[in-house]
Amino acid sequence: MLLYGRGREQAAIGRLLASAREGTSGVLVLRGDPGIGKTALLDHAVAEAEGFRVLRASGVESEARLSFATLTQLLAPVLDRSAALPGPQRAALERALGLAEGPVGGGDRLLVGLAVLTLLGDMAEERPVLCVVDDVQWADHSSAEALQLAARRLGAERVALLLAARPEGAELPGLPELRVEPLTAAAAAELLTAVAPELGGAERVLAEAQGNPLALVELPKSRATETGDLALPPAGRLRVAYHGQVSRLPGATQRWLLLAALEETGALDVLLRAAGECGLTVADLAPAEAAGLVRVDLTAGELTFRHPLLRSALVDRAPLADRLAAHAALAEALGPEA
Repeated sequence: MLLYGRGREQAAIGRLLASAREGTSGVLVLRGDPGIGKTALLDHAVAEAEGFRVLRASGVESEARLSFATLTQLLAPVLDRSAALPGPQRAALERALGLAEGPVGGGDRLLVGLAVLTLLGDMAEERPVLCVVDDVQWADHSSAEALQLAARRLGAERVALLLAARPEGAELPGLPELRVEPLTAAAAAELLTAVAPELGGAERVLAEAQGNPLALVELPKSRATETGDLALPPAGRLRVAYHGQVSRLPGATQRWLLLAALEETGALDVLLRAAGECGLTVADLAPAEAAGLVRVDLTAGELTFRHPLLRSALVDRAPLADRLAAHAALAEALGPEA
C-alpha cells in the first residue's frame, strides 16, 4: 500500500507495532477530518502487522445507540475463547454481547472492560495482537467505555490498540493521540499526479482540496457549483461524509451555514444582517462552531469554513427554495449597492 506524505504517522504506527512485538502494549488514537487518510493508515498498520492476530471493527452511525455493538463486531472472531475468562468477567461479557440472559448493570461495565483486557492478554501469550477500530466517533458509548478501560490498563500483554476518530468525536481521556494533518503541497501534488496523471487544471484541484487525500482522489471527477467551487461527485465518500456532518445539525444551523456558504467573503456583518432577515440568531450558529465546521474571528469580523469543500457541499445539498431564500436575504443585507 502506497501512502503519500505520511512518514510521521507511519513511523508512529511502526513504533506501536514494534513495542507490541517486544512485549510492551501500546495505544494510539489517530484523529483527523473526513477523508484525511485515517482508514488508509489503519490499513497500513494491518498490512505491517506480520505475525499478529488482528481484530478489526468500525463504528457505525446507525448502531451508535446499540449497546456494545462495536465491541461485538471486534470480538466476534474470538468469542470462543471467553470460556477461559474468570467467572464474573465471562458472565458480564456474555450478558453485554447478548450471549446470556440478564441486564448489564453498572458494575458489569467495569467487568466487561476487564474481560476485554483479559481476553486480549490471553491471546497475546500466543502471538502479538493488533486491535484496530475505525470511526470511533460512531462507536456506541458502552463499547468505547470498555475499550478505554482496557486500553488504560494495558501493560506487558503484547497488544497494540489503534483507534481512528474525527475531531468532533468523543474525547478519549488518558489515551495518546496523533493528529492527522492535511498533506503538504508537495505530497498533495504527488498524490494527484498518481491518481489523475492526465488532469488539466490541477492547480485548482490542489487549491480546493487543501491537502485532503480523499478530495484529491474525488475532485478530478467534479463539476462546478453556482458558487464557482468544485462539487464533489454525488456518490463520493467525502460528499457523503460532509452531508452527514451537516444533516446532524439543527435546521436553523443548517440555514445559517447555507448563508455563509453563499456569501463568499465571510464578512460577519453581512452574514449577521442576512441571518436576521431569515429570523436566525447568533445562537443558531453555535452548534456548527461546536462541531468545528466553522470558525468565527470577531477581531477580523470573519467567518471561515474548516474546509472549503464544506461550502460546495452545503450549496449542493440545499433545496432550490432554500438557496433562493438565502440569496434574497444576502441581497437585502448587502443593500442597494450590491
